[in-house]
Amino acid sequence: MSYLSGVSVFVEAADAGGFSAAAERLNLSRSAVGKTVAKLERRLGVRLFHRTTRTQSLTDEGQLFYENCLRALTEIRAGEALLESGKQEIQGRLRLSMPVHFGRQCIMPLLSELLRQHPRLEFDLNFSDRNVDLVEDGFDLAIRTGPQRGEPDLMMRKVADQRMIVCASPAYIQANGAPKAIEDLLAHQAILYRRSGQPLAWSFPIKAGQTQTVTPPARLRLDDLTSIADAAADGFGIAWLPCWLVGNRIASGSLVQILADAPALSYDTYVVWPKTQYMPSKLRLLIDTLAARLPPMME
Repeated sequence: MSYLSGVSVFVEAADAGGFSAAAERLNLSRSAVGKTVAKLERRLGVRLFHRTTRTQSLTDEGQLFYENCLRALTEIRAGEALLESGKQEIQGRLRLSMPVHFGRQCIMPLLSELLRQHPRLEFDLNFSDRNVDLVEDGFDLAIRTGPQRGEPDLMMRKVADQRMIVCASPAYIQANGAPKAIEDLLAHQAILYRRSGQPLAWSFPIKAGQTQTVTPPARLRLDDLTSIADAAADGFGIAWLPCWLVGNRIASGSLVQILADAPALSYDTYVVWPKTQYMPSKLRLLIDTLAARLPPMME
């Protein structure tokens, strides 16, 4: 780290407007400040200060170097502050927005765990399937799924994949058989998810950039994912649902995965937050927790 030698003294001299004022701030002699700056100039091969008997002022090269050094020192100090905050108790309020079902089943258990671990941490939660305006609506973080377009005032990190599963009850399979291929779904009764008034087609990636889409016939069209899982378990048809919603039901045997060899569609899951120069430790803790704990829940 020898390239940092003398930089803080140089910046202090530039901020103070001269060697004498910098010496007072740093509790050094004027001579020590002058020698440090001179040594830095020799290493860089440029003159950083114009010198007279009483004053010192930055040269053009010195001004350019000062601006870059100031940014670097600011980053270093921010890093030190972040490390120091990690030694302190996580506290304060975070305002989050998340999809309704995914938030209830996957995010809430993790938030509850954080609340137990950090008694002075607070959450203000919004459950909504619409994309909120984080900056305008005052949110610290949002959970979003599917393709995301970059926004200049937001930061984004992928934290999980939501894999879709085709499933049905043992009773339905016994009575109607199980489809062997994607095309066979058209000969079965389905339970469809209705969004914005329209049933959502089922998509299967078949090769890079291409998907096969089917909309099986359905007697039931619902706008609630949990109700679709309930109806499938009751034998009313085949369902296409995210893995996190049906994993426990498949483990218990109330639902059976079918078309397991068919390529499964996955929805990328992101955390999104307003761009900021320094991330609060409470927000960093939340993002790192979601990134570490969500993927195992998607298996």
